[in-house]
Amino acid sequence: MQETERFEKFFSDNYEQELGKAISEGNHSVDIDFTILDRDDPELADMLLDEPNAMIASAKEAITSMDLITDSVIKITPRFKNLPEQSFIRIKDLRSKHLDKLITLDGVVRRASDVKPEISIAHWKCPECDEITRVFQKEKILKHPKSCDSCGAKKNMDLVKQDLKDMRFLVIEDPFETATSERRGNIPIYLTDDLTTPKMQRRTEPGTRLLITGSLRELKKVVHGKIKTQLDIFFEANHVQPTEIQWEDVKISEEDEAIIKQLANDPKVYEKIIGSIATSMFGMEYVKEAIAYQLFGGVPRKLPDGTRLRGDIHILLVGDPAVGKTQLLKLVSDVMPRGKYVSGKGVSGVGLTASVTKDEEFMGGWVLEAGAMVLCHKGMISIDEFDKIAKDDQVAMHEAMSTQTISVAKASIFATLPAETAVLGGANPRFSRFDRFKSVAEQVDIPDTLLSRFDLKFILRDIPNKEQDEKLAEHIVGTRTDVESLKPMIDIDLLRKYIAYVKNQCEPDMTVEAARRLKEFYVNMRNMYQGEDASTIAITLRQYEAMIRISEAAAKIRLSDKVEVADAERAIKIMKISINQLGYDEETGKIDIDRTEGTSSSKRHKISVMLDILDKLTKQIGKEIPENEFVIAAIDEGLKEREVKELIQRLEAEGLIYRPRPKHIGKPQ
Repeated sequence: MQETERFEKFFSDNYEQELGKAISEGNHSVDIDFTILDRDDPELADMLLDEPNAMIASAKEAITSMDLITDSVIKITPRFKNLPEQSFIRIKDLRSKHLDKLITLDGVVRRASDVKPEISIAHWKCPECDEITRVFQKEKILKHPKSCDSCGAKKNMDLVKQDLKDMRFLVIEDPFETATSERRGNIPIYLTDDLTTPKMQRRTEPGTRLLITGSLRELKKVVHGKIKTQLDIFFEANHVQPTEIQWEDVKISEEDEAIIKQLANDPKVYEKIIGSIATSMFGMEYVKEAIAYQLFGGVPRKLPDGTRLRGDIHILLVGDPAVGKTQLLKLVSDVMPRGKYVSGKGVSGVGLTASVTKDEEFMGGWVLEAGAMVLCHKGMISIDEFDKIAKDDQVAMHEAMSTQTISVAKASIFATLPAETAVLGGANPRFSRFDRFKSVAEQVDIPDTLLSRFDLKFILRDIPNKEQDEKLAEHIVGTRTDVESLKPMIDIDLLRKYIAYVKNQCEPDMTVEAARRLKEFYVNMRNMYQGEDASTIAITLRQYEAMIRISEAAAKIRLSDKVEVADAERAIKIMKISINQLGYDEETGKIDIDRTEGTSSSKRHKISVMLDILDKLTKQIGKEIPENEFVIAAIDEGLKEREVKELIQRLEAEGLIYRPRPKHIGKPQ
């Protein structure tokens, strides 16, 4: 029996209903489960793996010859999925032996071209006999017929018609979690026909993780008219399946919806959600509570003048070694669709935001390449070692975290990409352990302007405490002996559905009472030290806006369409913890918000005193002031010797003073 007949029998026995539905709905393809083919006709299945191009052509012919199709114009493409495990190949492991074999690749879309028309069949008219010769196009360059099929004429044939198909190129790379080398493998993917529909285009945009079945094809490299022995390769896709669930793709049944509504009405819903986040990690309840609000997020709003207010909540965790920051960041990113974990040591600014690259071979010209922030659009990114990101690259994060867009202007490309991404960052103090007597800006290598973009900042400290240490030790032993005790209070799959349902269904509005409570807290904090020291500010508008977002998230957890006073109180509570941890100045005994984002008011006062001393000594002594005289003068003004030497180093680093010669200080003119 010929392959076409065998395929026809297989389709008649197993897929007649699906084919009929595809034809009636106007679809141009039907998904075929390879495991069914392997069970029904193992020999034909093996032939499909070894000779996919010929076998898929036979399968198309078999579908066309079936009685289901009455219109010869309708073409149905069989798209095979669920290949055997040995057919799953990592991109970096692709070799010449995989050419023209049916295999499956797993990858994340890094960049994508526009959908463009491509000639599939060229119709040439013979000038001698007027007969038409059809030439199938399989190369990038238009192929002419060698001679007329009717009379054999070889010259001056006219292109009179061309059959077009839609095509698109993607570039995918090894997924984040499977790539072990410094550079991830990547390969161009060739999509045609119904794989380029608007729906599929949305599902294959940069950032999406795909499972792609197809065959590895060669592309001849022609240089100055000569074919090189080294070949380029691309992957011709037969079946494409997104493996990461998007918010709109999360399937929520009526039963799921009933459970979600029941949870939302549970008085202990907050405790249950907190108890479902990183259950293997002991304690950190207030951090997990903040992360719970981050997962649900506030309500993004666009004002009449075009101003956009973000709803995503950004959180920074600064901690001592071995407190579990990395594990927490990884676990949280797994909960969110399009959630990604990256490490600051191995990521660049363009890797986080976006870049423009040149790709003449497949996509033609300059191509916009999305970074991790864009890849996580509508999701969440966990950035470990945030302080290890290069300084120039940290600058690229300002726009992404504030306006949640990324602007690119390079070559011929001027684009603004959406990056509505919640950021959960982790950083280490410069000298390993956090010093509560210093501001966070003095201990973490993150610019002050970027620190201010985080709504909440927490310190995770490793402080000996007998009672807590005993509980932690018991918990760690329990992770080895009693795994059931680590079971989340809400199943992770259900929690993901809960978040998806809330994001799609709930946009609460602020009640007058809740707004009044937030305003009252803000105004009281702002005027806490009025009349004492106007330079000390306990809270700014950034924290006020953050509390609004957090209170909205708290209301969304309850599936409420109103932000109540209780939601405002939750936001105030978590903000107080954040401010007290990083904003309390041990020296003055006051809450100073500048300690959380830059230089504290007390430190600014000391710097001002030192600059005044420098001006005074410059007038008395000259441009070169002995360092020991400067230190003595500062001590006479009430500063401590250790502080003076630290501030001298800081002023020198910032260019406010310089050393004209050893052990002397001068002020730049």
